[in-house]
Amino acid sequence: MPNIRSAKKRVKVIATKTAANKARRSNLRTTIKKANAACQSGAADKDAAVRMAIKRVDQACAKGLIHKNAAARKKSQLAKMLNASK
Repeated sequence: MPNIRSAKKRVKVIATKTAANKARRSNLRTTIKKANAACQSGAADKDAAVRMAIKRVDQACAKGLIHKNAAARKKSQLAKMLNASK
């Protein structure tokens, strides 16, 4: 445990940011899984699901949650899956 006041504050701030990042990452993964399931099941709303997943990937990239190349790769995979399901 830190003794210096500024170090104590950093521990609190990092814990808050870690919790927020964990929630965002979980939301991203859930959205991607929903889009994958919609494409595989042939659901009527698969276009909307993929569009939402791509939006969430872009938001995660903008927040620095994932690398821009990882975001591009995930978006490409989603588009590829959507096109294959048509």
